[in-house]
Amino acid sequence: MTTTPSRTARWLYGSLGFLIVLVSWQVAAQFLFAEGATIPRPGQVFAQLLRDGWELYGPNIITTGREAAKGWLLGNAVAMLLALVVVQSATIERFAMRIAVAAYFLPVVVLAPILAILFTGDWPMVVIAAMTVFFPTLVLLLVGLKTAEASSLEVVRCCGGRRLTELRKVRLPASVPSLFTALRLAAPGAVLGAVIGEYGGAEKGLGVLMINAQQSLEVERTWGVAIVLAGLVGVAYGATVLTQRLVAPWSMESRHV
Repeated sequence: MTTTPSRTARWLYGSLGFLIVLVSWQVAAQFLFAEGATIPRPGQVFAQLLRDGWELYGPNIITTGREAAKGWLLGNAVAMLLALVVVQSATIERFAMRIAVAAYFLPVVVLAPILAILFTGDWPMVVIAAMTVFFPTLVLLLVGLKTAEASSLEVVRCCGGRRLTELRKVRLPASVPSLFTALRLAAPGAVLGAVIGEYGGAEKGLGVLMINAQQSLEVERTWGVAIVLAGLVGVAYGATVLTQRLVAPWSMESRHV
């Protein structure tokens, strides 16, 4: 029998972890990397964040967030549709998974400039964000669809139910915990994919802001952008967890991530 930490305990653990990271950062900046000035102190970074404010970060957060959201929706939608198709046939699954694995191992950093030539607007970033989330969602949803109990599937078959009935009545409900696990993992992946896409030649976004800060040797601002990105990832992940809590709270008991 396992016990789940209370919400207060989880909050305390998270706060303690944040404090440890902050202290380690201060020690590293003050004693280990003081000469090179490559790691600014936390106070310097947060002071720069306050100076830059929403005027600098706001439009870039909105741009990257919009790209990530579109990519998250597109990548997850395609992965879900493909999972629902391939779970019906082992032959189709083997063929589709080979293609999916090949697509997953494509170097997205190399693809970013190519997509910038092929597409206009924010589509290069959206496509890369979608590619980033597609494979994990496909795999986890397939795993969830296959966790359906054999006895339940047999009952449906004995009652004359077809594959579509099996899918709707048994496999889909069984896959909900795995689906939300995939969606939670996809949220940070979509943000990362959008930023990588911005490296390929976007006009605006947190990725562009970070590149400009690096090229201008603005160390504090570079670290500030990284913190903002981490915050955006946390918001995306938290929004997915909140959605699961509202839509399917029973599945929270089965979650592993």
